[in-house]
Amino acid sequence: MAPQLPRAMRALHWLALLLLCAAYLQGGLNKLLDFGSAVGEMQHFGLQPAAPLAVAVIAGELGAAAMVLSGRLRWLGAAWLALFTVAASFIANRYWEMAGVPRFMAANAFYEHLGLAGGFLLVAWHDLEHKEDPWQHAAQA
Repeated sequence: MAPQLPRAMRALHWLALLLLCAAYLQGGLNKLLDFGSAVGEMQHFGLQPAAPLAVAVIAGELGAAAMVLSGRLRWLGAAWLALFTVAASFIANRYWEMAGVPRFMAANAFYEHLGLAGGFLLVAWHDLEHKEDPWQHAAQA
């Protein structure tokens, strides 16, 4: 088990995790509060059945972010958000099918999301590095 970090370092660590999870907390809450638009987003990207997929996305975004922030199976929540981010980027940022300014913007978003996924993989790796049993539930900062 890793040694206990000073309070300021624990706070900085948690803030970094919060910033990594911010888009998923915001996205999940927005979808939850405006479910019709969440369903519309699924339909926009050709995903069917739209309503159950919207529910799954909301649960995944909020649930995995909660796991990352709480420390309970943080590695699993982070790995899920990494996988979700890459999959969503292939669905929403298909820059290779575009031209001009839309292509430029979608390519930037695509690779920014790959970087975000890499950050989540680092969180998962760091969490697993400090556990003898990856399924232990003890929260760690």
